[in-house]
Amino acid sequence: MAVKQISVFIENKPGRLGAVATVLYQNGLDMRAMNIAEASDFGILRIIATDSYNTARVLQDEGYICTITDVIGAAIPDVPGSMCSLLSLLDQNGINLEYTYAFVGRKVDKAYVILRVSNEDTERTTELLRQHGAQLIDQTDLVSM
Repeated sequence: MAVKQISVFIENKPGRLGAVATVLYQNGLDMRAMNIAEASDFGILRIIATDSYNTARVLQDEGYICTITDVIGAAIPDVPGSMCSLLSLLDQNGINLEYTYAFVGRKVDKAYVILRVSNEDTERTTELLRQHGAQLIDQTDLVSM
């Protein structure tokens, strides 16, 4: 059960993020979440979209360099301490988190977390989250959010 994340390499210049958003809008593609990690000359835009493959194809057709990566998606209670509990669970089990970001959806009592761990830890992390009652989400769940 995985969520497909699109990573897009963009220049760190005014208007570049807006250009990506415009391309997606013009093609009727919907982002559910986004995160940007910046450096001095470039940034990595991470997008969770309802249609990952079509989104990546459209961006590539426009000349953007992008990749699709499997990440873990989980719904957690939207209350103080939920993220702390999740991070403690990973820490107690020796799982290194490469990066994470969170967003809220239309369900009032839920927040959603995207987790990237090393490839060798993905299955173990997914099983650990299941064992501790986390509601894992996948690409089809994103469409209904």
